Amino acid sequence: MMGAITEADIVTLCGQVGTILLENGAETARVENTVEYVGRAVDLPVVCHATMTGIFVSSERSATTRIFKVRVGDFNLQKVDEINTLSRQFSNHEITFDEIKKEIVRVQNETLDFSWITKCIGAGLVSMPPMLLFKATWGDLGWAFFVGILGYLMSQVISRHSKIPYIPVAMGSLVISVLANVLGFVGMAHDANYIIISALMPLVPGVPMTNSLREIIERNTISGLVRATDAIVSGISIGSGVIIGQIVIQAILGG
Repeated sequence: MMGAITEADIVTLCGQVGTILLENGAETARVENTVEYVGRAVDLPVVCHATMTGIFVSSERSATTRIFKVRVGDFNLQKVDEINTLSRQFSNHEITFDEIKKEIVRVQNETLDFSWITKCIGAGLVSMPPMLLFKATWGDLGWAFFVGILGYLMSQVISRHSKIPYIPVAMGSLVISVLANVLGFVGMAHDANYIIISALMPLVPGVPMTNSLREIIERNTISGLVRATDAIVSGISIGSGVIIGQIVIQAILGG
């Protein structure tokens, strides 16, 4: 199947596959396995080593090696699913090398996103389940829905205007804390603390936390610790925003 396709072409394609996977939330073990899977599909054994900042892809037949720089930011699991689907189709010879190459470029360049209404409703719904565990009142359940949406919106607005990491989630949690405490102070909410805990759910870094545990379990210690550190710092930022919001409300309202 090699034909006019060179080893450099295959190594480059494998690197692009790994880069998309890692940048969009896949764990390093999945990245390495998928890259090597694509190489075997064209009878070229490749070796892949993935870290949180770079991917190394090398051909076992020659000294052809490429390094791909990875910039991990916002993740998109839909892209991970598309790449996995393409790799399976390519391995089963359902698509050609040129076709998968074109599709990889498409996935890499496309912007997959939901509408603002969908994201807001989703953030509100995610904010509600913890209130059921607390056996909160129906009023507090409704307030958690709206406060969660406003906190999520604030974090998204800040992230579009600030390149500093962790600031968006800190500002989102600050808004949540302020709103919940104001609702509790004026008597519209029964328990402000329950609303805060529930409304913070859309800001919690769930994917980094889950992937860090999976990385550590699979003995990819460095990547696991990097992801865990990112999740911990995000948690500290969220907690800081909550505390600052409570201090501000107590200073203003004296509650």
